[in-house]
Formats: sequence, structure tokens, C-alpha cells
Amino acid sequence: MDAVSRTAHIAAEGDELPVLIVTGLRQEARIAAGPGLTVICSSSSPTQLREMMTSFDPKTIRGIISFGVAGGLDPDLRTGDIVIASRIVTAKRQWITDPALVENLVAVPRKRGRIVAGVLAGVEQVVTGQVGKEALRATTGADAVDMESHIAARYAEFNGLPFAAVRVISDPAHRSLPQITTNAIKPNGRVDMWKVMRGVARNPRTIPHLISTGRDFNRALRSLKGCRHALG
Repeated sequence: MDAVSRTAHIAAEGDELPVLIVTGLRQEARIAAGPGLTVICSSSSPTQLREMMTSFDPKTIRGIISFGVAGGLDPDLRTGDIVIASRIVTAKRQWITDPALVENLVAVPRKRGRIVAGVLAGVEQVVTGQVGKEALRATTGADAVDMESHIAARYAEFNGLPFAAVRVISDPAHRSLPQITTNAIKPNGRVDMWKVMRGVARNPRTIPHLISTGRDFNRALRSLKGCRHALG
């Protein structure tokens, strides 16, 4: 086998490897699941995601995509808008996404929400309030925030893998998340409804806020489903 044939053979073998999809919630993982993809769910726990990534063999995948919902930091972004990350930033680091993967993701049909190129901020804890979102945007210049992309980007960089992120705005910049929702994620990525109900019983005034948050989240998930075909 000559050099050209060997190169083509190696490339073909690489194309057969799955893409790793990194999610934070069980609903995101269910949307992403499909042929040619390996999906992991962190249950919105950066610590758990790092443990999962540490034990993952980079030789078994050909790239990584962070996939799911995000909090809006740019006031112009609305619920359902799709952010294709150009960069991932934290307080100390930044990672540039892979142009080829980004080009594939940008091909998503615009049935729901706008598609915009933007910067994602990676955080270790949920940013729940409008004031916190404004402060994060001021310090990072980011358009949206999530808790998985920076961890996946770091892993991809360390292992020489292409990386991209597609995130759909769930709670826009002006929306504050009810504290109940941020404390009710189980280790398996599902929502602990009993915990939510207990929180509502203690503070019934949160009900309208929970309803509007739920509507935003469901709208974001519908938009996320429209991105699914681009993941492969």
C-alpha cells in the first residue's frame, strides 16, 4: 500500500469513529442520541463531567460537540435562538472552536430561532439572576453561558480533537432562574419533581416564575431538536 492509499485508509477509519456529544441534562442527551454519536450527560455537575471526561478514551472518538441549552447574556438574544460558538471563555482561558465543525453546525435550517455566532462563557455554578448575568457579560464579553463547554473544550485541546459547541438560549438575559430549578437536578440528569413541589409548597409565589421558566425551556428544547441532524 503506497503512502496515498495509507492516508486514505486512515482517514476512512477515522470517519467511522463517533463524535462525542457533551450534554448537561437528560432531555438534551435524549435529543442528541443517534447513530455515529456517543452521548454523555453531566447532570449539570462540572465535577461529574470532569470525572467522566478523565475516564474517556480519546482514541475512540473523532471530535467533540457541546450540545444543549444555555443562559442568555446578550440582551438581544431571545429564547430559542441558536448560538454557534466561535470561542469558549472562562476567567483565565479561552478556546477557539474548529472551523470545519462550526461550518457543519451553521447549516442548521432556521425553522426555530435565529442562528448566531457567539462567545460562550463556561462557569462552575448556575448563573441565576439578571445582575449576575450582566456582570459575567461585562467581564467576559460572552453572549451566553453554560456549565459544560469549557470542560469539553479543555479536554479536546489536550487530546488534539476538533471541538465545537451549539447552544440554544433557554433563559434570556433579563430572566432570573428560580432557585428551585437549579437545586433539583438528580445525579442521573433528571429533574427531582418532589424537590420542586416541596419548594413550591414553601413558597407558592414562585409558581408564575416556574411556569414562564418551563415555557422558555420547552421552547429551547424544540429549537435544539432542529439542530440534531447537524451533529454527525
